[in-house]
Amino acid sequence: MKVLLVEDEKNLGEYIKKGLTEAGFIVDHHMTGLDGYHALMTEDFSVVLMDVMLPDISGFELVQRYRAAGKHTPVLFLTAKDDLSDRIKGIEIGGDDYLTKPFAFAELIVRIKSLLRRANQSDYKSSVIHIADLKMDIAKRTVHRGNTNIKLTAKEFALLQLFLERQGEVLPRTVIASQVWDINFESDTNVIDVAIRRLRIKIDDGFDIKLIHTVRGMGYKLEPLAVDVDSGMGDDSINKDSLTSNET
Repeated sequence: MKVLLVEDEKNLGEYIKKGLTEAGFIVDHHMTGLDGYHALMTEDFSVVLMDVMLPDISGFELVQRYRAAGKHTPVLFLTAKDDLSDRIKGIEIGGDDYLTKPFAFAELIVRIKSLLRRANQSDYKSSVIHIADLKMDIAKRTVHRGNTNIKLTAKEFALLQLFLERQGEVLPRTVIASQVWDINFESDTNVIDVAIRRLRIKIDDGFDIKLIHTVRGMGYKLEPLAVDVDSGMGDDSINKDSLTSNET
């Protein structure tokens, strides 16, 4: 899950980023409203943490513009102001929740998870995602292929979740790198290919229906096919010895 944090207090921003990163989130931190707005309009995020009082543009105005552009990512306002009128205004202009500083970090995590549940599970529907005989339970952090329990690392789980949430779409390496590793993809690294090969071994090897496929020159997609059409299309040529390296 990728979080956008717009917070101009450096120490607080670094504290929140560190805590969320340790909790398994990818965090993109900006200290000005304009930088945050640019990130909002050009990248994909699961949730936005928005300070209200920023040095260049208020968080309220920024979110109002964002909603006017037809964007629906959940927004949690962070502010030192506890006036009822401000809380009402924040919700009216498009915010989804409001947390007053100082706050307990545990409460921030609970609020974020609540927003993610609403956004990703269509108003609290099941957190289970299916494709063919593969089932992922996001809440329980489990994955099964048929009756087989598949154990995944945290990165493998995040990678598979990205594929499941965008199944059928071709995902370029740049998107995968940004959403799962929070890095800018460099063409001379095979971190994405190695990770996908690891995941393929766990969810596709031994099954007639193959799910992860290479789209030559474009990226990867998750789609059930009876024949593994990507044999020899690039990532399958990775030496399996490289798969024993540390998790990336």
